[in-house]
Amino acid sequence: MNQPQSTSPQTLQLDALLERVRACTLCQGLPLGPRPLLQAGSGARILIAGQAPGRRAHLSGIPFDDISGERLRAWLGLTREQFYDASRVAIIPMGLCFPGTGKSGDLPPQPECAPAWRAPLLASLPQIALTVVLGRYALAWHCPEQARATLSDAVAAWLKAPGPVIPLPHPSPRNMAWLKRHPWFEAEVLPLLRERIQLALGTAGAT
Repeated sequence: MNQPQSTSPQTLQLDALLERVRACTLCQGLPLGPRPLLQAGSGARILIAGQAPGRRAHLSGIPFDDISGERLRAWLGLTREQFYDASRVAIIPMGLCFPGTGKSGDLPPQPECAPAWRAPLLASLPQIALTVVLGRYALAWHCPEQARATLSDAVAAWLKAPGPVIPLPHPSPRNMAWLKRHPWFEAEVLPLLRERIQLALGTAGAT
């Protein structure tokens, strides 16, 4: 007779933390109300550190459930199933709720969010081997030494000296002009990025 598998204390602690985070109402003034969106498992190997959920993700309740998400998964070389596997991939944006839309796109993440939740969430993910940073707010948190660098310089610096924190442009359609101006991103960065992703997941060379 098979014995039931016990849940580790680490997983139980993370589950309790996620329950509190998803019930958070710090940002009551948001146009669509608070709805924290994130994904995490105690054994996750990859962290996606984005800016904040978009309107479509807010409505569906699924992070990166939009065109940006499709492009990001293509960049990473991950299927939708792999991307949404919390035991492999954690998705924790700087702002956990949709912040609303301004004249030039979505508004910045709510400033209350990261100070309240980011440190305990990241501390609950001890197996992270690779952090993918999207956008300036995440770059400033995860790479403070690059906070004043241009996006191009930050990505180029990683390409010269690849480390465990990978700065990328946001996969939004609004960044298509940047991608066209920097063809080396697709030619040089993406192949190395995909290789690092597979190594982090332990699937390099798998068939």
